[in-house]
Amino acid sequence: MIHQHQPTPRTTSRMLNSRGVGGDSLDMPVDIRFVWGSIILVFLLSLLPWRLMDMAPDLLMLVLAFWAVHENRRVGMVSGFILGLLLDVHDGGPLGQHALTYVLVCYGADMLHRRLLRFDLLSQALHMLVVFMVARLVTVLLSAWVTGVWPGWGWAAGVLIASVLWVPVGWLLLLPKHRLDDVDSEVG
Repeated sequence: MIHQHQPTPRTTSRMLNSRGVGGDSLDMPVDIRFVWGSIILVFLLSLLPWRLMDMAPDLLMLVLAFWAVHENRRVGMVSGFILGLLLDVHDGGPLGQHALTYVLVCYGADMLHRRLLRFDLLSQALHMLVVFMVARLVTVLLSAWVTGVWPGWGWAAGVLIASVLWVPVGWLLLLPKHRLDDVDSEVG
């Protein structure tokens, strides 16, 4: 008897779901060139002046956190610290402000990564909203204490926007992984 494999149709709902078998991102790692290519692209976008608006989301924080959750052995606190320092030097502001934010976000993502991988992207966004808010609040409070000036609450709107963007950005960043899953399911 000959066994024929029927390919399964792709569904959009499967793409929004980032859960892996067993909830571990090491089941099917994404190509390291894609991970770092996306981080470098967003870093270059972060050098543009639009990022200095009050309510602008920190896309580099978002992408670093996403990869710290989904590829935590490749992207972590050291990556966040180095990229944060580079942004601090570029902005000419207090040295270590972005570095501290990114390290705290990567730490929070690393602490929650096993839990987050069991949820869909929307639930992950809700969890990461708390991590983003706490990390950014610590940085804003330290900056306000050192400078003696409260920057206002525009940064909180940027954090909310970054959390909302977790779903579409996550969907885009997980596309290559889902394509590999589809190829493996058709071959097997």
